[in-house]
Amino acid sequence: MTPRPGTPPPLRVRNVTVRFAGLTALDDVSLTVAPGTAHAVIGPNGAGKSTCFNVLSGLYRPASGTVRLGDRELTRLAPHRIAALGVARTFQNIVTTRGTVADNLMLGRHALTRAGFAAGALRLPWAVREQREHLAKAREIAELTGLGAHFDTPVALLPYGDRKRVELARALCAEPRVLLLDEPVAGMNPAERLRTAETVRAVRAELGLSVVLVEHDMGLVMRLADEVTVLDFGRRIAHGTPDEVRRDPEVLRAYLGTESTESTESTGTARTAGTTGTTGEDTA
Repeated sequence: MTPRPGTPPPLRVRNVTVRFAGLTALDDVSLTVAPGTAHAVIGPNGAGKSTCFNVLSGLYRPASGTVRLGDRELTRLAPHRIAALGVARTFQNIVTTRGTVADNLMLGRHALTRAGFAAGALRLPWAVREQREHLAKAREIAELTGLGAHFDTPVALLPYGDRKRVELARALCAEPRVLLLDEPVAGMNPAERLRTAETVRAVRAELGLSVVLVEHDMGLVMRLADEVTVLDFGRRIAHGTPDEVRRDPEVLRAYLGTESTESTESTGTARTAGTTGTTGEDTA
């Protein structure tokens, strides 16, 4: 698939605060996703990671602060307008069980389609030609994400890991410049996690995307991310490279309630459920 021309613009989050009925879910959070990099947002359960993603994709509007993609402000835009500017996302839970892989990937092409319902129904030559072009692009994405052999297979018949990758492929069909991955390996076995990690690497290299991921699997984070932002109780407590973050005392306290690496080794359990592979020794 041909990527959008040029380097992706930076994604800048500045002083974002989100409140729900008096509860502060994000508290003055700032981060920058540099063009073409992979940026992880991590933290214990309830830290505000999903809230952050929902702000980036337009599902939530912050009480204060801004989100900008290059020179375009996204903060008050509807999700479909943010998607049209080149920001696509996946979700934690699989939402696709109907139709074939091809059907679902073509849904990702919808915003790029010029032909309306009438033109398609009348089988106008230019509309038919456009449909074929979109189908060819969808097939390219299926091949890139390892789903080529399943292109005409009903999604409901695929194993769990492949169904998760259909979500990834569908987001890529929108031709994003920034890809938001919300727990892309959640629920997968080690082999599926490894395969997904390799797919994300290949996609980023091939298409020149910026990638932002929320993930509990620290092995995946340490291997994929160029930079990591750590949230805890809605506040940013650390930022840096994966190696810097994994040694940060504040991060150790947030995950394990410990003061040092030695305490981490003796404790060996996360503060809250769902955080795995804190030391980065996972298989992904």
